[in-house]
Amino acid sequence: MKNNRFHIYLSEAERTKVIQTLIDMKNTLIAQGKYTDAVDDVLLKLTKAKKKRLQVHYI
Repeated sequence: MKNNRFHIYLSEAERTKVIQTLIDMKNTLIAQGKYTDAVDDVLLKLTKAKKKRLQVHYI
């Protein structure tokens, strides 16, 4: 099985919104008594990811 890697470039506002959504999802899963391991993994990867500055050129 091939291990695919994806790169997502987010602005600071988008990154904040994704983190808040993941935290809300984790709280919902906890309230339902379900496991939150997958959400925890994604949160860790997102918070540890390097921030990269990009310039966008519109044509």
